[in-house]
Amino acid sequence: MADSDIKAMTAQIPGAEFEETSFTTPVPLNEATVAIVTSAAMHHPDDEDFTMLDVGYRILESSKHDYLLRHWSPNFDPVGFALDINTVFPIDRLQELADQNVIGKVAEQHLSYAGNQFDLSAIQLDSGPSGAQLLKDQSVDVVLLTPV
Repeated sequence: MADSDIKAMTAQIPGAEFEETSFTTPVPLNEATVAIVTSAAMHHPDDEDFTMLDVGYRILESSKHDYLLRHWSPNFDPVGFALDINTVFPIDRLQELADQNVIGKVAEQHLSYAGNQFDLSAIQLDSGPSGAQLLKDQSVDVVLLTPV
């Protein structure tokens, strides 16, 4: 399936519209705790694999680097991930920013979802808010989203 086919198939999927957006004054970046949220369907070998249409999330620990990538799409080339995990889970780059005091610190836990979903309602109403609460409970201030 070509990218143009995917674009045509997804063009009619409605996006969220917000009449009003709340604003919170952010903490300075050099004091912020930063987490990664990826849509690469990554998980640790000891954790449950993602299945087709899986709308849940997996917790990714900062201390581990032996994650599996389970994103399934004929339009996705996993070579970059195989060569460097930071292409989809830039944990080493975040740690470098923390070491340079650009960010306050790297969160201990991060989230991975299977991003290739056509029905987002379960993520919007269930696993998305649940994941957000998990990060909020860790005092995460900033999320770096790596869409795959």
